[in-house]
Amino acid sequence: MASQTITAAASGAWKLGDRTVNRIGFGAMRLTQHGEAFAADAVPRDRDQAIGVLRRAVELGVNHIDTAAFYFSPLRSANELINQALAPYPDDLVITTKVGPGRDPSGHWLAHATPEQLRGQVEENLRQLGRDHLDVVNLRIVGTDSIAERFGALAELRDAGLIHHLGLSNVRPHHLAEAQTIAPVVCVQNMYGIGASPEQKEFLGICAEQRIAFVPFYSIAGTGRTNGATTDHSREVHTIARAHGVSAAQIRLAWTLHQGSHVLAIPGTGDLDHLAQNVAVSSLRLSEEELTALDSLHHETA
Repeated sequence: MASQTITAAASGAWKLGDRTVNRIGFGAMRLTQHGEAFAADAVPRDRDQAIGVLRRAVELGVNHIDTAAFYFSPLRSANELINQALAPYPDDLVITTKVGPGRDPSGHWLAHATPEQLRGQVEENLRQLGRDHLDVVNLRIVGTDSIAERFGALAELRDAGLIHHLGLSNVRPHHLAEAQTIAPVVCVQNMYGIGASPEQKEFLGICAEQRIAFVPFYSIAGTGRTNGATTDHSREVHTIARAHGVSAAQIRLAWTLHQGSHVLAIPGTGDLDHLAQNVAVSSLRLSEEELTALDSLHHETA
């Protein structure tokens, strides 16, 4: 695969609300440090390197970036790197952020935000990104309880013009149904990858039926999660990777994109070579036989 000639446009496009984005995007979680995301002893990534990756992503046609104010390491903030690298922002760039979780300056996790605290988190994202509005804000939650109060608080900020579109992260189908009684939902961002459980696949299908973008995280990392790309690939993944002359990580990402035209991938990296490999997946097509083999793998993401 001649990765240097492939752009994100080859992945096709989908809409986030009224904004059209290429289906290969960029996740900023790993941009700020080397090694495990959120680790207390994380080594900050070189600023120029991080800025170079962001600018190269846009050059390669990436126009959907996923970030959060709690994506930071000692000395580095993903939002501020995005601001420094890309402002003034291209007209077609959609920046999606998420609220709910928070970290104190030392990096320790805080209790998830109350409805009253969500406005402060939105304003912090606005300040760091240097914007007067946020394109898309996902409410990220933990648990199965009602989200009505929290999502309602974000809907009020949407009505006030601070947010253009709303989404959800780490949710169940009943959360989506509940949120839609309050305000439109343009995307669901959940863990998804090879080995997805029947329940996860069913939710992906619900989003397809409603033409809601489904944005999988950890599609490459798998069970590695915040540690980064898994090395625990099955024989089937390695066999298919060799047949295409690509890496196992690229096969995992390609499989994810094959799950539906509404799937928007957001692989993250701080490395230029890995960025090019991720974007090159835009043109990687798997056969029905290959997809069937990958579909049959165990539920490792459940």
